Amino acid sequence: MTKVDGGGDFPAQVFGHPLFQGVPADMRAALLRDAAVLHVEGGRTLFREGGEAVEYLYVFSGSVEVLRHTQDGEERVFSIFHAGQMLAETAMFMSHGRYPMEARSRGDAVVLCLKRAGLQEAVRAWPELAMRLLNRLSDRVYQRVNDVEWYSDSTAAQRLADYLLRLPSDHAGTVRLPLTQRQLATHLGVRPETLSRLLADWVAQGHLSGARRDWAVLNPGFLESLAQPARRSF
Repeated sequence: MTKVDGGGDFPAQVFGHPLFQGVPADMRAALLRDAAVLHVEGGRTLFREGGEAVEYLYVFSGSVEVLRHTQDGEERVFSIFHAGQMLAETAMFMSHGRYPMEARSRGDAVVLCLKRAGLQEAVRAWPELAMRLLNRLSDRVYQRVNDVEWYSDSTAAQRLADYLLRLPSDHAGTVRLPLTQRQLATHLGVRPETLSRLLADWVAQGHLSGARRDWAVLNPGFLESLAQPARRSF
């Protein structure tokens, strides 16, 4: 990792984030105190699970994934953060003071490392920021509760169909998996061979075409018919 000059517009980018919009000028100084812009090479770890949680990150370019390693050594990727997004800000308030996951760059990335002390100082001085953080945390807890229900009540086919439908696609319906198939199987809570079989079956039936990470959704209605019954309405 290399410290770089973030340029004169980097504060405007950070304070354009929904969490920090409208923050008072004196609080801006606290939030940016000792901040550093870093260029991170692909595959580099920014922080490790269990490490002391002293910094949170704003992504300027590239992307960063957060993950955990399962007991059998597989990687479970929980989220991927892209340019303009912030990660690990809620970890700055955990009572044990440690990161609950690992963060790793996906390809080269430029990130701003912001300090826990400044965020905590700003929260104490500006209650609106505390409310925004509570809203973000509450939304994430709600999403995780829904995820637990989804994984316990849905089938492997329903999970895969829903995942494919949520990926961004081009005008031809082509999507690119952000994870390897092995990582995707772990993410969906299915065996790798089950995932491979489903993809092969859907290709044979004419619903998909492609291989590895690049797939064309030929029959989105089929995927929708699988995923819809298991989805919540809110």
